[in-house]
Amino acid sequence: MARTTGRSSTHLTRRLVQLYVGLALYGASSALLVRAGLGLEPWGVLHQGLAERTGISIGVVSIIVGAVVLLLWIPLRQRPGLGTVSNVFVVGLAMDGTLAVVGDLDALGIRIPVMVLGIVLNGVATGLYIAARFGPGPRDGLMTGLNHITGRSIRLVRTALEVAVVATGFVLGGSVGAGTVLYALAIGPLAQLFLRMFALPAPAGTGVPVASGEPSAPATAAGSGPVAAPPSGQAILPQ
Repeated sequence: MARTTGRSSTHLTRRLVQLYVGLALYGASSALLVRAGLGLEPWGVLHQGLAERTGISIGVVSIIVGAVVLLLWIPLRQRPGLGTVSNVFVVGLAMDGTLAVVGDLDALGIRIPVMVLGIVLNGVATGLYIAARFGPGPRDGLMTGLNHITGRSIRLVRTALEVAVVATGFVLGGSVGAGTVLYALAIGPLAQLFLRMFALPAPAGTGVPVASGEPSAPATAAGSGPVAAPPSGQAILPQ
């Protein structure tokens, strides 16, 4: 019994470490894309546009938007998990912290590698965060909630949401460019790769891994909200 309890405690500790390291890296990767100045991920475009208009830091804007999106879960009957609430705060704080350390970049020869590093690091963060299974991010919960309410596919709902936030962010002054396109093309394969890499071993007494590289069916983690499964080849990102 003591051995089983010890294994369970170690398993939970690893999940928590993956959760918070993943969220911190996600914020850092978003900050690198800001410094590269070659285009942000979809929600990052909106955050940057709002930051430009309000004068608030982009990390704080991310926190505010995440909190507002989380409120939209109420009518959609989505249940937040620890990862959901942590996402709202940790990503924004990590983003502002990284921006404070990494200054403006001028040379294109530096900005391009930083952009690529930001996208790859975002994939690493995605694998860590999702594999921890502590609930979807606020924006993903909005997506899955709309999927349940409207009956439309995850792919269609996600595409519609991201087109809307990119267009809104661009109008507000957010950065859309090569980085936005490369991110859209690369993040799915990267997320799948790192989901496999960071999949957790099965907890004691079960034969099912906590996360796999091919999330093809809905699953829930203890103490977390539902994690909707994406279509084949499409990862649900921790946004």
